Amino acid sequence: MDSLPVVNQPSLRVSALLDHVGRQLRGRSEPVLDALGLRPRHLVTLTILRDTGGISQTDLADTIRIDRTNLVGLLNELESGGWIERRRSPEDRRRHTVELTTAGHELLSRAEFALAAVEDEVLSALDDEDRRTLHALLQRVVGGHSCTESAPTVADC
Repeated sequence: MDSLPVVNQPSLRVSALLDHVGRQLRGRSEPVLDALGLRPRHLVTLTILRDTGGISQTDLADTIRIDRTNLVGLLNELESGGWIERRRSPEDRRRHTVELTTAGHELLSRAEFALAAVEDEVLSALDDEDRRTLHALLQRVVGGHSCTESAPTVADC
């Protein structure tokens, strides 16, 4: 009888572990974000806007996997805080581009600084090299980065 592939062995499945770590991070992060007037979906949106330098509403909805009608409510919340700005695209007046404002950049910086302490607490069992490895692996999982065999170290991914 053939043996099961290694990844199908229950002891090597990671979904429960990832869920547990995610719950620890969320549980500790939400009060920090709350104090700044943010929710997790705000943080994700602000981060994407910072990293892209601005993006169309359609592309943003696809990136964060949110229905376009729900995106409008989310953007209204962020815009009322002065953290984002929506502009008509000069190339196509039917499209709107969403960009982070200066206030949005400042808020995101404060949030990331505060969340670094949360992350340090939750990941305290990992040293710097372990954290770099975890980060690179998670980026590969979400498709944000692709490592090749030619990369000398995981940190080069």
